[in-house]
Amino acid sequence: MPTSAPPPSNYPTRSEDLIGRLNSVHIPCEAKLKALRELKNQIIGNRTKKIAFLKLGAVPSLVSILSSAVAENGGNLEFNEPVIIQSAAAIGSFACGLDAGVNAVLDAGAFPLLFGLVSHPNEKIVDACARSLKLIYQSKLAPKYNFLLEKNMDFLLSLLNSKNENVTGLGASIITHSCHTSLEQETLSEAGVIKKLISLLGGSLIQRDASLESLGAIIKENPVVVSKFMGPVNGRALNVVTELTKDRYPQTRLLACMCLILIRNASTCYLQDAGIKTKLILILLELIDDPGQVGDEAPFVLSSLIAEKEDLQKIAFDSNIVDKLCNHLEKGSLQAKSLQGIFLALADLCSKLECCRDRFLSLKAFNFLTDVLTHDSPEVRTAACICLKNISRSVKNLSAGHFMNEVVIVPLVQLLHDTCTSVQIAALGAISNIVVDFTEHKSTFIHCGGVKQLVQLLKSMDPTIRFNAMWALKNLIFLVNSMCKEEILLELSPSILISLICDPETSVQEQALALVRNLVDGAIDSVEYVFSEEGLLLNAIGRQLQSASKVEVLIQGMYVLNNVASGNEFHKEAVMNLLFPHAGSDTQTILIKFMQSTDSRLRTASVWALVNLTLTSSPGANSRVMKLQRAGIVSQLKNMANDPCLDVKLRAKTALGQSMMFVDPSMGKFVFTC
Repeated sequence: MPTSAPPPSNYPTRSEDLIGRLNSVHIPCEAKLKALRELKNQIIGNRTKKIAFLKLGAVPSLVSILSSAVAENGGNLEFNEPVIIQSAAAIGSFACGLDAGVNAVLDAGAFPLLFGLVSHPNEKIVDACARSLKLIYQSKLAPKYNFLLEKNMDFLLSLLNSKNENVTGLGASIITHSCHTSLEQETLSEAGVIKKLISLLGGSLIQRDASLESLGAIIKENPVVVSKFMGPVNGRALNVVTELTKDRYPQTRLLACMCLILIRNASTCYLQDAGIKTKLILILLELIDDPGQVGDEAPFVLSSLIAEKEDLQKIAFDSNIVDKLCNHLEKGSLQAKSLQGIFLALADLCSKLECCRDRFLSLKAFNFLTDVLTHDSPEVRTAACICLKNISRSVKNLSAGHFMNEVVIVPLVQLLHDTCTSVQIAALGAISNIVVDFTEHKSTFIHCGGVKQLVQLLKSMDPTIRFNAMWALKNLIFLVNSMCKEEILLELSPSILISLICDPETSVQEQALALVRNLVDGAIDSVEYVFSEEGLLLNAIGRQLQSASKVEVLIQGMYVLNNVASGNEFHKEAVMNLLFPHAGSDTQTILIKFMQSTDSRLRTASVWALVNLTLTSSPGANSRVMKLQRAGIVSQLKNMANDPCLDVKLRAKTALGQSMMFVDPSMGKFVFTC
């Protein structure tokens, strides 16, 4: 059959024709109203259509029509009021679920127009504008509402006191979107907003859900506000929220659970009963089965309940939650949001309990985890890495070599190249655990190009990436043989290490020194690494010990010297020269300062170094002890023989006992106290 030829390129499309009709000043009122309805119906729920019409400038046209209709509202009411309703509804549709649409709406000046119409005498106009504003407030791009201005608070209260459920829902949406600081939370509480929201929990479904969500924003991480929420002024508020966990609507049950969890997390005084904890877990387990948005959100709410709480993780495990989450993974075809939530919940479950890790691995869910390391969504990749990090906390499974294989390592190393910073950081966290591996398989990571990429990340401008990359290398070099150390040092040069020991971030300095500590641990030939290139690395460590103020940096630096001092005479003398340079230097008292530190970890590290420097089997121990005596170190050791820290006390007595063999009579005898 013959087909009609396509229209010429200069011929307007249906979409262009529709925008033309909206912009025309010559078409009848009824035709313009029909065009508005047609546009609204085409874009509702259709992202592709929204984007197409955005490119044609539909939003500025709609706002222009709305503005004109508002200005002429005293004229042709039969036409203007329906136009206001239809244009407001279309503007809201453009803002729904599309950031580009929100930006277009805000740029066109629709926001103040819609707000002004919320007080319109026509209830249908009020309803349409309130709906549109609620849709805009679902986006993070919506303007922040200033609750601290009295006129704004009065307007918010007027919204919450409205008889229109969409207007009260708008008020609640504003709170959910804009309430973030403790001052804002307390200002809303003092203004009586909590009491009003609690009263709305008995209203319509829209009012209940919006109120629960905004209550969560007001009480989140604020024990002062939680205390007021639980107080007598708000009546039986907790009972009302608890009762809503049994509501027939899944969204309401989820929001009620979220509200209770926020109360519990903000103040440990409330909801500590094992029964309510179990109840919340069981409700969330049931909600995970919901096929819609509630099922996607439920694992995130579960995570907020069990994160860092071993007792709740145990209750969840006993409720068979690991199996249930893994069963969802086996169903396949899950949306990215759902996958992200499930892996984050599994990550929290496996963060502390070995039984959860064992169960996860026994269910063969590990295959799903490694598969999603290459998922299209960066949020899913991040969640999978966090889950892998927590599962690999198991010493038993690390020792069994479950993670150090190409199925795991190859995709993880690839993620170090990821364009998303959060994915890189999460992958580094997982790698940091996996490379601890107590088997002989660390070379697998090296041969997969892992070291090369970690060293590249050490040059990142992001200090969090530098910190995590250094942590991973530190763990990789832990207890490896000399061959592996040599392979690592082919990529990690002394100059790179020196720059990181002197990094602007003290957390990076600490990890760099910890890496050197692991590097020089082991056989005597390992100590030689810090003497390469004329001892530049050792000298950099000495400078850090003299200048650093963060105690963790000093501790790692002293443990490096402790390991170096376990070497031969040349190594021990090098340490002495760092600790006791030429007379007149301000650094002569550096070791005394460390031994007198209020931090027992630094005192322990310092005394350990003295134990290695005074070993009686060392040929040069005698001269070193004499030098220590003259510097006042031996006298300080005597004081530390009664240190409140047992580790310090034992090491101090060991160092004293060794030094006794070389005591200088002119300095007097040691007196031991117990």
